[in-house]
Amino acid sequence: METSPEPLIAVVGPTAVGKTRLAVDLCQRFSGEVINADSRQAYRGMDIGTAKPTPQEISKAPHHLLDLFDPPERFGLGAFLPLAQEAAVDIAARGKLPILSGGSGQYVWAMLEGQTVPAVAPDPELRASLEKVAAEEGAQVLHDRLRQVDPARAEALDPRNVRRVVRALEIYQATKMKPSELAKPSPQTGDRLVIGLTMDRKALYRRIDERVDIMIQQGFLAEVERLAEAGCPMGQGALDSPGYRELGLHINGELSLEEAITRTKTQTHRLARRQYTWFKLSDSRIKWLDASDPDVAEQAAVLVSAYLSGPGQ
Repeated sequence: METSPEPLIAVVGPTAVGKTRLAVDLCQRFSGEVINADSRQAYRGMDIGTAKPTPQEISKAPHHLLDLFDPPERFGLGAFLPLAQEAAVDIAARGKLPILSGGSGQYVWAMLEGQTVPAVAPDPELRASLEKVAAEEGAQVLHDRLRQVDPARAEALDPRNVRRVVRALEIYQATKMKPSELAKPSPQTGDRLVIGLTMDRKALYRRIDERVDIMIQQGFLAEVERLAEAGCPMGQGALDSPGYRELGLHINGELSLEEAITRTKTQTHRLARRQYTWFKLSDSRIKWLDASDPDVAEQAAVLVSAYLSGPGQ
């Protein structure tokens, strides 16, 4: 007779919707600990621009997988999965509730579905060749190649994220299989509670814009300047993220501060739209709640209570 997996909850949704706030609230109510599933929050020094949990929030709920790497280092799914799985086991072993929280859809579903990363070793020669194509012909050319062999994976990737597009093509070249189909959902998925936060799109964009303004007031520009002075190339790797790329162009004299802020807001809107391709409102696995509802925390708590008292728990 199979045993049910240990309880695991995920709080998902687009950027700026309030995932951290809700995850911390649920941790306090149900003796939980947060496992970070935001790929950028795993980097040291990227605090303001990634809306990393504050010291006050961390004091209310222990967080795992924050500040693991320096920005020039690569942190991908292959590094995330074993760390997240180990954290979940450790949290559960201490009688606590693991709560996965973040907007990196690939990381979240891989964790919830019990996936393993394809054992495809890096191919430096192929990577160099593909990166040369991107540099000479444009990133869209590589993205179009990926779309031809794996439309689903291409849809989930920003064409400008050359590193991930190259990795997907590398996996396809080595396995002749679609990267999007290599890891199939496991029976565990149905035993996980996935709480999704959403809100009216225009209201979400307003919230994003307000948060970007607050980030600037908190010292986002100074954060980017410190990273640049440390030799971290803006717009590459971990720093190819809304805000870091644009403020990097500003400190290089290519954009005014006002232009950089405006572009940051626009690119963050685009990020939110891409996140909805991972977390679809039509996905029956996700229990969607309106983040603008004053009672959203209570509604989430009801879902968690029912889940924890359900069959097999």
